[in-house]
Amino acid sequence: MYETTYHRPASVDEAASLFAKSSEAKYLSGGHTLVPVMKQRLASPSDVIDLGKLKELIGIEASGDVIAIKAATTHYDVATSVAVQKAIPALAGLAAQIGDPAVRHRGTIGGSLANNDPAADYPAAVLALAATIKTNRRVVSADEFFKGLFSTALADGEIITAVSFPVVAKAGYAKFPHPASRFALTGVFVAKTRAGDVRVAATGASPNGVMRVGAIEAALKANWSAAALDNVEIAANGLLDDIHGSADYRANLIRVMAQRAVASAV
Repeated sequence: MYETTYHRPASVDEAASLFAKSSEAKYLSGGHTLVPVMKQRLASPSDVIDLGKLKELIGIEASGDVIAIKAATTHYDVATSVAVQKAIPALAGLAAQIGDPAVRHRGTIGGSLANNDPAADYPAAVLALAATIKTNRRVVSADEFFKGLFSTALADGEIITAVSFPVVAKAGYAKFPHPASRFALTGVFVAKTRAGDVRVAATGASPNGVMRVGAIEAALKANWSAAALDNVEIAANGLLDDIHGSADYRANLIRVMAQRAVASAV
């Protein structure tokens, strides 16, 4: 690893100030991406600013029809939260499937979204549930937040502070995990709002990251059932094609995982 200066700020404002004063700073949350790439000498930040212990970034709040999860809340805390389990059980179930126990006790929702790995789980939930991402500067809708492979709408130095999820009528998530990393080879989150609208997002299938799946949305809006997807065809063109699975294989996984997600939806 290269030499770097480690900071543990006392507030989000202090963290942002430290970032602005540094020549090439990086924020640290769970550390599952930044630390490995530093060890591999693929990143050499002048300063590492640790957000993981900021109390103002930790916690879950249920208010009316919204569940707000602060950015440094761990996957474990989301998975075991009674409030999340009651309001959006599919979201708690998704968090319980991330990585292994060590990853879930350390990794955070804010870190996952800021990194925007194309096979990460949370982006599928955020996009399908039409969540809003709150930062220290503004509020960004899910549709505007994800910009592509490891790319988001976050400006340089901007910090995610919380994610707000509207409570929906039904939601479900299913993924086919990579046996080693537990990342989603393909994962699909389905959501039906109380007004009857349907949103479906797939992760792990596209080289550009999380994506909406219009064909499945249309089928489920007409008939919310797993059987309604039996004859839905997902185009393989543009999907990931690598040693873990061909584009055709992932296209089929999108449909199958969507059916499993619908079957599990409560």
